Amino acid sequence: MIFKRKIYQQLLDWKNSGRRKPLVLRGARQVGKSTVVREFAREYNAFIELNLERKQDLSLFELDDVKTILEAILVRENISINEESLLLFIDEIQESPKAIQLLRFFYEDFPSLHVICAGSLLEHVVKDISSFPVGRIQQLVLHPFDFEEFLWARGKENIVGLLEEIPIKEHYHEIIQSLFHEYVVIGGMPEVIKTFVETNTYTELGAVYQEIWQTYKDDVEKYGRNNTEKKVLRHIMETAAHEKDRITMAGFGNSSYKGREVGEALLSLDKSRLIQLVYPTISTQPPQDIDFTRKPRLQFLDTGLLNNVLGIQAQMIGLNDLSDFYRGRIMQHVVFQQLQSQFTSIGSNLHFWVREKVNTSSEVDLIYPHEQYLIPVEVKSGAQGRLRSLHQFMDRTNHSYAVRLLSNKLSVEKVTTPEGKPYTLLNMPYYLATRIPQYVKWLVK
Repeated sequence: MIFKRKIYQQLLDWKNSGRRKPLVLRGARQVGKSTVVREFAREYNAFIELNLERKQDLSLFELDDVKTILEAILVRENISINEESLLLFIDEIQESPKAIQLLRFFYEDFPSLHVICAGSLLEHVVKDISSFPVGRIQQLVLHPFDFEEFLWARGKENIVGLLEEIPIKEHYHEIIQSLFHEYVVIGGMPEVIKTFVETNTYTELGAVYQEIWQTYKDDVEKYGRNNTEKKVLRHIMETAAHEKDRITMAGFGNSSYKGREVGEALLSLDKSRLIQLVYPTISTQPPQDIDFTRKPRLQFLDTGLLNNVLGIQAQMIGLNDLSDFYRGRIMQHVVFQQLQSQFTSIGSNLHFWVREKVNTSSEVDLIYPHEQYLIPVEVKSGAQGRLRSLHQFMDRTNHSYAVRLLSNKLSVEKVTTPEGKPYTLLNMPYYLATRIPQYVKWLVK
């Protein structure tokens, strides 16, 4: 079974917690929410799954109160509330705002019942719920598979074990890099990975990507409040992948759409987690000051999907070195995806750093918050890369630690900025991006 093992462990922690509340899993469609819950259900004596896209399940939540609803569910499923361990899973809960509101009463009236919910469009319905049960529920955000979860799916648990060693032994570099290149091409969508594992070929994957992308494009109809909004959303879905680096709202994708129209549509896609708006910070130490007036970058849900939409996957398969491919954009994208996937709490977003002055500008690809520091993370093409922007950040920050991701092996070096500030630079291979939190802690200590 291919499922998100890291989330599974968090589900176990939730099950055994003394302060357990109904758990809501959030994330885009087809990132594996339902699959991991069904696998997790093996931890229970009894399991009930409802899908509120089915009329017979949705109608249960038209009843008056939680007690009546629960009795109807148990009678229908021929299960007793006195079961020693019972998990109730409510999938596609966004179809019933009332069901979301009632979660607080599951918590208050039936604290021994374990309840998990999942929804793919929750961000779009939350605004219409007058009393969202904040404080009465727990929430987890699911992302596509990261590289380590990809390795588990490929049956390479031994490689995951090697990645857990800090520092990693350098003689495994070529083996791990080869597997990482597979991941960069394929991405982290569970259905794509499952097909690849079963067929051991790339040729069957195109149809899977197209099915997933068509599902997302169909969902766009649900985000638009009128025909104009729907047209803008469709345009963005067709053109966003081809936008380079930071974007301008007005005229997006060579269109005549106004900045406000594009901005609102992109915000809807950001809420759906299909395309993330990544805004820059201008801070070099906490707290991060996010500047929403400056041009953002776009981050797709998944690098494999991006590769497919761009039509570049066939070119990537035969290359031994992907670090410079597509002007380094793909590596920047996959590193961001890897680090972002390590955060499962609501509102945990990554940013990049900019310093824009007249006739000059500096930009650092990622900022990773660690304790009292903001750690700069540069993603460079090839085995080397200029450090001009990194130097400028380090001259202004309150610490002496920086990270650079490259195609070469792990190393640590001492660097001095042109203004004379010494700092420690950790050079990491791209495939260790999931381990940036652990390596930063190791570096600082």
